[in-house]
Amino acid sequence: MIIVCQKPLKKLKINGIALFPFIFIRKPEDKENKVLINHEKIHLRQQLEMLIIFFYIFYVIEYYYWFFQLKDEYLAYKRISFEREAYAKEHDLHYLSNRKFWSFRKYL
Repeated sequence: MIIVCQKPLKKLKINGIALFPFIFIRKPEDKENKVLINHEKIHLRQQLEMLIIFFYIFYVIEYYYWFFQLKDEYLAYKRISFEREAYAKEHDLHYLSNRKFWSFRKYL
């Protein structure tokens, strides 16, 4: 895992994003934000499990499925199974050491 601070993220509404093998964060001080970093590490694990490319394909498909159902970008994002797992477990800093393979399926 490589953490990189990115100025382009300052224009977006996100604090961080995981694009294997990197975690991009908006503010340098967020390198110390253990919850944010754990959230993004969960995404890195999901990406590895899905062989990276299939993660992105499934993520986009799931996003548009929920967007067409809910007609709301933010609600669609929050319903994505990968995000649901990451938000549910981001405060558990030991989650990844105990996480089972494809645990995001519980959140479908």
